[in-house]
Amino acid sequence: MAWLPFAIVGWIAVVALYGIVTSRNLVNMVACLTVLQSATYLLFASIGYVRDAAPPILYAQPPPEHTVDPLVQALCLTDIVVGAGVTAMLLAMVLQIHRRTDTISTRALRERRRR
Repeated sequence: MAWLPFAIVGWIAVVALYGIVTSRNLVNMVACLTVLQSATYLLFASIGYVRDAAPPILYAQPPPEHTVDPLVQALCLTDIVVGAGVTAMLLAMVLQIHRRTDTISTRALRERRRR
């Protein structure tokens, strides 16, 4: 296996985690979490890559010798769907926080909680 895709996944994950840790805006935190989820898509694609392999189509006659594992593709699609749901839920929570407190800044929310 080539190491470059895994290095890119690591770099994207580190950048996203840095954005989550240093961000003071809830919307930016959600965006950085979405970038972190994109790193998992690339990780699944890197793990499932097989050079010169055919797609896993069962009705092909005769069946090819080397096919790509369909489980990796299913996990990637599941990750995309779960990521979209989590992102939508987090953005709805940010919207409710904004409606109740008129801010999306973590510093302002922390100061409000201390009062």
